[in-house]
Amino acid sequence: MARFVVQWEYSADRDTRYAARPDHRAHLGALAERGIVLAAGPLADDTGGIVVFDTADADELQGHLAADPYTKAGVIVKTTVTEWKPALGAWLA
Repeated sequence: MARFVVQWEYSADRDTRYAARPDHRAHLGALAERGIVLAAGPLADDTGGIVVFDTADADELQGHLAADPYTKAGVIVKTTVTEWKPALGAWLA
């Protein structure tokens, strides 16, 4: 398994984002129930969000990103993906 930190930058179109938000959160929630999303949430300034994924590889991650309602609605204007290798913390137990 590989862990990835994904940072999204949102478009300035809040109406589209707010309309897509329930489906976006349901999508990430379903992935969290399956152990694929470890943590997710918006930045404090509401300009983007961060999601930590646990997937088999980068190809699986890309599938989840493409299926996200925010991606489909054009809410995401920039995506930064970083593979992460945590060394300490509760997720490693």
